[in-house]
Amino acid sequence: MNQYIKEICELCEFNGPTHITGFRKGQRYDITVPKYSEISTNCGRKTFICFMLSIGVAPQVVMKFTGHADYKSMKPYIDIAEKAKTDAMGAMEKALNG
Repeated sequence: MNQYIKEICELCEFNGPTHITGFRKGQRYDITVPKYSEISTNCGRKTFICFMLSIGVAPQVVMKFTGHADYKSMKPYIDIAEKAKTDAMGAMEKALNG
């Protein structure tokens, strides 16, 4: 299924560059690849989780949908949602005061 998703994204011209930094055998590497080559079903899953948390759905409910077994594995997504809320409040304050 991931290969089909990549093919569809390539046809839709999701060709923008994506930079990847990683480590292999203790050596850092940096590569640039087209965006379509990195899109997968997991991207959809992450998007779903972040969206649900950002609109206020309780983490316990999202965990039921996604099959996360414990809060620890859900924590990175919760942190992203909290940062998005903080950024939104900062933008609103700036708009109201600026």
